[in-house]
Amino acid sequence: MSRTLALHETHVALGGRMVDFAGFSMPLQYTGILDEHKAVRRSAGLFDVSHMGEIFAMGEKADDFVQHLVTNDASRLSIGKAMYTLMCNEAGGVIDDLLVYKVNHGAYMLVVNASNTVKDFEWMQANNPMGAELYDVSDQMGLLALQGPDSLKIGAKLLGEPVHQLSSLNFLRPAAGEFMGFNKVIVSRTGYTGEIGLEFYVESKNTDALWDAIMAAGSDYNLSPVGLGARDTLRLEAGFCLYGNELTEDINPYEAGLGWVTKLQKGAFVGREALHEIKASGPERRLVGLVVDGRGIPRSGYSVVSESAEYIGHVTSGSQSPTLNCGIALAYVQNSPEFTTPGSKVGIRIRSRTLDAFVRKLPFHRNPTR
Repeated sequence: MSRTLALHETHVALGGRMVDFAGFSMPLQYTGILDEHKAVRRSAGLFDVSHMGEIFAMGEKADDFVQHLVTNDASRLSIGKAMYTLMCNEAGGVIDDLLVYKVNHGAYMLVVNASNTVKDFEWMQANNPMGAELYDVSDQMGLLALQGPDSLKIGAKLLGEPVHQLSSLNFLRPAAGEFMGFNKVIVSRTGYTGEIGLEFYVESKNTDALWDAIMAAGSDYNLSPVGLGARDTLRLEAGFCLYGNELTEDINPYEAGLGWVTKLQKGAFVGREALHEIKASGPERRLVGLVVDGRGIPRSGYSVVSESAEYIGHVTSGSQSPTLNCGIALAYVQNSPEFTTPGSKVGIRIRSRTLDAFVRKLPFHRNPTR
């Protein structure tokens, strides 16, 4: 049975089509995926992503723990900063991708994928030789994502902050009682759509009031509620990986094009030795973007073939792009220049036919003002 979140009745009242996602009852769409996608690209949309997991690492050993756990260099984080990173197993496979926020001295918030929260917390507990204090607070926190070109204007109205200050924000944590009377609020300049935006971490009991306040602040900007369907097409156009599709324990960072968050020079961390060998020898496959030439929508699991019809890989995520008005996909293919160089021609097998497709440098869509 799906778990419900604090905003469940709000989503139902708004006409949300509820589906099970990662064990939670979540809105797939309200007015329609296409309309909601375009709303985010043109103005702004508000997402309830309270299903995401939040884990705190605390205490004098927290710095060492986070540095030991993730691939990116946490020593570069100052208070009020955040970073995207990966958590790998000893073989270099990706346990999860996550955001790490340095909230204070000896206090980090690790935001993980909803479907992985239990697994991730167990992994962290098992890979904590220094004895950092770990707390899974996922059930006590809500998360709202305000995304789109007008999101900072809406945020400025809500927060009483100048837009230019929000533009330079990495993340902030207002002092207790200074944000709409709520305690323990974190406002972050992060998101998963390829647009500028803000994310609000708040105690679950305050999620409903915060949703209403954001929607009211966005009334002059046609702010729309947005569901999981548009969230997926938006992240696909932005070329962002989705755990379970582009990232799994059988995929390493270099295959996924995430060597930029893998800092081998920082010192020891879980999976470092295996990743050092993989980097030295080169990955056998690589994640690429594909654009379909003509009509046809690629889907996860479809085969990718060479011009001579030989199997070279498979699609991990695919959809019709509302922005480009054509089929797009992320796919793993053999790591050969003839299959990975932008402009290279390949085929995508869809049942009884093969669609022509071309390798495209990611992202498929980039907001020039982001």
